[in-house]
Formats: sequence, C-alpha cells, structure tokens
Amino acid sequence: MEQILAFRDARNWKQFHTGENLAKALSIETAELLELYQWKQETANIEGLKEELADVFIYAYLLAEAYQLDPEQIIKEKLEKNEKKYTIDKAYGNAKKYTDF
Repeated sequence: MEQILAFRDARNWKQFHTGENLAKALSIETAELLELYQWKQETANIEGLKEELADVFIYAYLLAEAYQLDPEQIIKEKLEKNEKKYTIDKAYGNAKKYTDF
C-alpha cells in the first residue's frame, strides 16, 4: 500500500481519486481483465492477466484507502457473512446463489 500511495502522491493524483472516480476506474480495469477472456473460456495472455489484475487490485486498494477501510478487515467481515449464507452442507459443489438453496 505504501508503494501505491507513494506512486500516486508523487504525481499529485490524489485530487482525482474521489470515490466515484476510483469506482469507475475499478470497473473499467475489471472490464479490461474480462476482455482477455472475450470469445474464449481461458486466456493464454498471462502477462496481460497479471497487468490487468494488478490494476484491479491497485484501484480496489485506493478505493478502500479513500474511505479509511482496511482491506484485510473488510474481506474477513465479508467471508464471515458468506460463511453464514453459504453453509457447506448447502453450498458444497453448488453454484446457486444462497437465496436459491
């Protein structure tokens, strides 16, 4: 995170990193990641995958930082919620949404 913030701050980009702008950038980078799979089930472009995935992570971390959220903590909290929604006995080997169990 320190490297991400140092990169951003050295370029004076924080002024552009509103929640809205970061969410838009995250969505755009996610679409670029998805583009690697367009018309195929798998991608052979692992370098492209690494770059786009890194962009997704960077914008996600910047968005969390903009709202003073701890990424590890919010992931832990979400996993705890999902544990209750997707119990092993119902979700094991099942791709359905928890509301369809």
